[in-house]
Amino acid sequence: MLKQYKHIQVSVDGSKEADLAFSKAVALAKKNDAVLEILHVIDTRSFQNVSSFDSAMVEQVSADAKDKLEEYYARAQKAGVQDVHYSIEFGSPKTIIGHEFPTKHHIDLIVVGATGLNAVERLLIGSVTEYVTRTADCDVLVCRTKEIQAALKAEKD
Repeated sequence: MLKQYKHIQVSVDGSKEADLAFSKAVALAKKNDAVLEILHVIDTRSFQNVSSFDSAMVEQVSADAKDKLEEYYARAQKAGVQDVHYSIEFGSPKTIIGHEFPTKHHIDLIVVGATGLNAVERLLIGSVTEYVTRTADCDVLVCRTKEIQAALKAEKD
């Protein structure tokens, strides 16, 4: 018997991979009559390297994220998802996407886009997707298509 998911989390960051994951998460939420949680994590480690830390910068990043999440929210509602929410979290994307948020929201499926990093980049800096698939306590769906992979390859060339 196939599992029916009731609380689906999709993590978005503005990338093509995340947009594909969002589309698949919307379809799954609609099919399963599930709650859809749209999550964006602002990596606070990136602010530690700024010599003159400015709270206005954090406010601007947060405002931009909120605008994008409201667009995703509207798309999900227009597609017919009845119960949809969005959240902006601050901290380490790996731990928030893979553990903290799913635990707090009783997530039973995490939907993520495949990473655009190559093997060397993954080795040096790690991949959020790779970490989540290895360590999450619930099912994880990694979305990838040949079209996305071809587009990413073309961008690098």
